[in-house]
Amino acid sequence: MPFINIDDFEPIELAPGVLARTPYGERLMLSYVEVEDGSVVPTHQHPHEQAGIVLEGKMEITIGEESRICNSGDMFIVPPDTPHSFHPIGGPVKSLDVFSPVREDYAARFNQYV
Repeated sequence: MPFINIDDFEPIELAPGVLARTPYGERLMLSYVEVEDGSVVPTHQHPHEQAGIVLEGKMEITIGEESRICNSGDMFIVPPDTPHSFHPIGGPVKSLDVFSPVREDYAARFNQYV
């Protein structure tokens, strides 16, 4: 599947008000994330490296001990096993995250719809 129409993917709810569509290949996973205003992705960590870009909106991202307000076009990288969280500011947010290797927990949830 070399081309992806994100609307063809059933979203999975990662947290209340946080939806993700997660196409993936052999070694990486894309995660198109939509976060409602007032929702929070609580502090968590995982062994996967994560990078992302804010597509629309503004959010506060905390990675380790550092917090920053990120706007559309801002990018971030979360090293493996690093605590991180985020929440939108002033409205909904859309972002694109990339994971390597593939997050098995997301893949298992995604596959239940395939």
